[in-house]
Amino acid sequence: MEQLFYKYQATGNDFILIDNRLGGFPGNDSSHIANLCHRRFGIGADGLILLENDPGADFRMVYFNSDGRPGSMCGNGGRCITAFAKFLGIVGDTCRFVASDGLHEARISGESVSLRMADLGEIRHKKNYSFLNTGSPHHVQEVSGLEAYDVDREGKRLRYSLYGEPGSNINFVELQPDGVLHVRTYERGVEAETYSCGTGVTAAAIAMEAQGKHPEQPRRIRTRGGDLEVAFRKDAGAYTDIWLTGPARMVFKGTLS
Repeated sequence: MEQLFYKYQATGNDFILIDNRLGGFPGNDSSHIANLCHRRFGIGADGLILLENDPGADFRMVYFNSDGRPGSMCGNGGRCITAFAKFLGIVGDTCRFVASDGLHEARISGESVSLRMADLGEIRHKKNYSFLNTGSPHHVQEVSGLEAYDVDREGKRLRYSLYGEPGSNINFVELQPDGVLHVRTYERGVEAETYSCGTGVTAAAIAMEAQGKHPEQPRRIRTRGGDLEVAFRKDAGAYTDIWLTGPARMVFKGTLS
């Protein structure tokens, strides 16, 4: 049976997108999904996303990490599936969809997609880092010389030593002289650094604001794959109306046999 797929990327964070509104894709076959995401023996991607029907929204987003296992919320993936839904003619310039962490809104302007993230109440500040959940768990740690930092080695070490098998994404950040926050992320499920992480840059922007270190609005974020913006409201220590904005583009499409 042949299956049409689409490859999308959002600041270098890349995904396989499949229209699964009629069902039929083997979402319980983690080996198959991992093989599709493999960069040597498959299509190659940081994750795979199914677009499915949902009775209370325009569509449902079902996300899998590149290891084939179901993942938590993916911000860049949410922006890609929004662009994909518009390409399919399901939505116009605005939409509402359901993901693993609940209902999201999104807006499209050309190739730029803005995604409303889940509200955030709790941030745990430790001596050298902060921990918060922006739809996915994130460790945010300031470092010097981030451009040359060994993100894979240190990210893997912290991912397991601090958070065990369930893990956390690990973000290393450095505020640049021009006011831009440079972020590099080691992602669990991918088990390597990715070019960008939407929930990660959201977590980094909020964690730095909470410490009074990045007060600009919207927050400008630089990743290996490009620039993003994060905007939000803060009221009595809670963060609401959180928006992640940046480009999302189709790369190619093909057919799976």
